[in-house]
Amino acid sequence: MADLRKRVNKGTDLDTETENEATNQDSDANLDLDSEDDKSLGNKVDLSSTIPTGTDKAPEILDSTLSQLSPKWRNWVIRGIFTWLMIFAFALIIYAGPLALMIVTLAVQVKCFAEIINIGYAVYKIHGLPWFRSLSWYFLITSNYFFYGESLVDYFGVVDNRTEFLRALVKYHRFISFSLYIGGFVWFVLSLVKRYYMKQFSLFAWTHVALLIVVTQSYLIIRNIFQGLIWFIVPVSMIVCNDVMAYMFGFFFGRTPLIKLSPKKTWEGFVGGGFATVIFGLMISYVLCKYPFFVCPIEFNEELGRMTLECEPSPLFRPQEYSVLASLTPIVRMITGKDTITIIPFLLHSLSMSIFSSVIGPFGGFFASGFKRAFKIKDFGDIIPGHGGIMDRFDCQYLMATFVNVYISSFIRMDSPQKLLQQIYSLKPELQLELFTALRDSLTARGILQLPAP
Repeated sequence: MADLRKRVNKGTDLDTETENEATNQDSDANLDLDSEDDKSLGNKVDLSSTIPTGTDKAPEILDSTLSQLSPKWRNWVIRGIFTWLMIFAFALIIYAGPLALMIVTLAVQVKCFAEIINIGYAVYKIHGLPWFRSLSWYFLITSNYFFYGESLVDYFGVVDNRTEFLRALVKYHRFISFSLYIGGFVWFVLSLVKRYYMKQFSLFAWTHVALLIVVTQSYLIIRNIFQGLIWFIVPVSMIVCNDVMAYMFGFFFGRTPLIKLSPKKTWEGFVGGGFATVIFGLMISYVLCKYPFFVCPIEFNEELGRMTLECEPSPLFRPQEYSVLASLTPIVRMITGKDTITIIPFLLHSLSMSIFSSVIGPFGGFFASGFKRAFKIKDFGDIIPGHGGIMDRFDCQYLMATFVNVYISSFIRMDSPQKLLQQIYSLKPELQLELFTALRDSLTARGILQLPAP
């Protein structure tokens, strides 16, 4: 009997311990939940019913016209129609000039930011939290003030110095930008609500990552435009070409899956799109190099009071003769009748950009695909029928913009007289005079400047 009693007591103790462990696990699980709303969220995030999708969306009249087609061909036709519409709109914007391009870039940036932030709101379900939506847009405005102000200071500093008010804005631009950010930071801290800390800090980080991806890259696009429209048009066109041709090759010849993140991508589409991009890049670069409108840097003409695209094209965009390896000289002499070859230097840079856009550029799309799969959504939005959201079309463009900007600063290194003048104007008058005297003496000594006889 004593042994039986011991066994019963031991079993009871084990049951009690098991219940305590289960209670502790439930308590720990509850501690992981930041609020009551998290209980409904659980560990799974599925936003397929929350975020609109545009891949299968089409205007009603177009939808009824294509109703007899299979879903595959229906999507192909819709994508094709709106692809050509976007290409046509892109050409019109280029024709409108650099200012129109900058405005459109800003509009695209705002829409991309909205699409990313809306996913964050849907994930963390904090629509009722105070001020956070306002804070996200406040940080967007602050970031744009800083980045776009930097561009204006660099390229239009000479004009800004004409008035005392603008001169002060230029001189204290970074301090003003920092003060605006600190204001938003303090606003965020004061808006923190008990039991929602984790959600609020998560979205604070989400907002800053969105700013890094969207605002920083659009700023680099603006800087590329200022170097000359060709540095904007060629890379953007390459990404468009690669996207379209990869889809076409994959649609008709695709058999071998490329990457699990994007099951519809195939090796046939990747390779075919790459070759098409290289050929297209060389062709469009050759054509654009002939026109000063595309190759001249954007500068502000004080006499005309507006931005101009007039200059003598640099050697980068004019045919140059190059020597070849000794082993290739007989072949070159046989083809051209000379020991050298004549080529436009920009075509070599275009080749580098086309290789990047066809090999590395698609990884921007793969990254976006992984991001969407993480939240079980098909598209970032539904603004473009057959394509999805704005971010779905510009995921690769942002990566390309960074590469082009780094490429220009590393291998082209175009100096900006406006930026140098802005730095000179920020000096004290006596230092400006000292610099003027030194520069005048140097130019005279080298025979570049001829001073009138006394």
